[in-house]
Amino acid sequence: MSDAEPAPAPEERADAAAWLAVAAGTLGALMATLDISIVNSSLPTIQGEIGASGTEGTWIATAYLVAEIIIIPLSGWLERLFGLRTFLLLAAGLFTLFSMLCGVSTTLTMMIIGRVGQGFTGGALIPTAMTIIATRLPRSQQPIGNALFGATALLGPVAGPVLGGWLTENLSWHYAFFINLPVGAALITLLLVAMPHKRSNLALIAEADWLGIIGLAMGLGGLTVVLEEGEREQWFSSSTIIWLTIVSAVGFMLLAAGQFFARRPVIRLALLRNRQFGSVVVMVTVVGMVIYGTSYAIPQFLSAIAGYNSLQAGQIVMLSGAPVILMMPFTPWLIRTVDIRLSVAFGLTVLAFSAWLETDLTSVSDGSSFVDSQLLRGVGTVFCMMFLNQAAIRSVPAEQASDAAGLYNAARNLGGSFALAGIAVIQDQRLWLHSRRIEETLSANAINVQDYVAGQVQALGGQGRAMRMIEGTIQMQALTMTYSDLFWILTVGIILVSPLALFLRPLPKGAPMAAGH
Repeated sequence: MSDAEPAPAPEERADAAAWLAVAAGTLGALMATLDISIVNSSLPTIQGEIGASGTEGTWIATAYLVAEIIIIPLSGWLERLFGLRTFLLLAAGLFTLFSMLCGVSTTLTMMIIGRVGQGFTGGALIPTAMTIIATRLPRSQQPIGNALFGATALLGPVAGPVLGGWLTENLSWHYAFFINLPVGAALITLLLVAMPHKRSNLALIAEADWLGIIGLAMGLGGLTVVLEEGEREQWFSSSTIIWLTIVSAVGFMLLAAGQFFARRPVIRLALLRNRQFGSVVVMVTVVGMVIYGTSYAIPQFLSAIAGYNSLQAGQIVMLSGAPVILMMPFTPWLIRTVDIRLSVAFGLTVLAFSAWLETDLTSVSDGSSFVDSQLLRGVGTVFCMMFLNQAAIRSVPAEQASDAAGLYNAARNLGGSFALAGIAVIQDQRLWLHSRRIEETLSANAINVQDYVAGQVQALGGQGRAMRMIEGTIQMQALTMTYSDLFWILTVGIILVSPLALFLRPLPKGAPMAAGH
């Protein structure tokens, strides 16, 4: 009598409540990632209504990212402190309230306060979505949840400008924030229905890495302000910049002290000594610069040079989302079968090529000049981000996966913050430089210059109008050259970090996607 083979164990399946919880987490992450860039294509309109200059307007985007960078590493501790459902309900409710504050803002100060509040609360919604996937779905179904989350994380920053642009053109820029009210209400309802209540553990307050928390806020906050305001304040000739630099330095020292004295540091910087994880952090920082920097710079170029409205500019940015949507169903298979080093190297090469395509912009360039580069950028982003996320989680022991996920997500947003601050600095410097160089080529005594001026005087009916016309032409050409410089810098930055892909170790063949939380 032959031994009967044991029947295979039935595959575990998630129930409806678990999928509702995943839907809640994904909706929260989508809302948070959308609001990173939803103002980008509407910034010229918002700046005009609240009385902010172009350089000051970058704060509307940067304030959100900086606040997110600070809160993301804290999310794991806050989950344990309040319980996951209570923490998410607080985050969703406050995010909605801060969105309303942004929507009714009449000054730059009000807007920045609202955006900082959005960043603190919205940033908590991103890593907790991965926690829900990891804890509520069986391992066999986690790739589906991870694909849903990956789609929101990649689509949010590129869908934001087109949604914000449509609302601005058809309703008002205020509705780019008011739209969070019904979404927030739906999210809170899903959380109440699908998430089980867990008791708070307020005793963890005494165990927190307060040195690291305070140092993180002082260090990153001070550094970002220095980068944003340094050019306008003439750098270290300003006492404000000097004091902010000191605040930032003290903050980073406190963060370093927390690594030695805290039982569980807010950011476990020791993970950076891991060659693979350190390489991933450097690469994802640069990729973050590309994602958030281009989603900010392209709408600004199209508005200033091509005369596009908010919706038209947002539609161009959204093009990079098309490859994300098409490729997302195949990413679990790609991760199981393609060597991670080849994938990341290929993705970085495509990103570098997409940025290089935008270095030949002219004053007559329009949205069509960005079609090919945006589609390629979407392809490169999928190959980079999906694989780098897996590499970050698998490069550390399982008990440190949440620390790695927090540091990974903070690095991505930090890259975006540096990109936005850097754009403001470079734009001021290069615009001045290119304007002077163009003026140097126009000798007032040259016959062709005099003939051109005379023709403009006759056509416009006055010398004053003619000179303003010439000045406007110089500024437009200089601004175009400045944007080309920005894309050159991104191209070179990507090329410099590309060799780090060689430090990555292949993922286990046939292994399911890792869930970072």
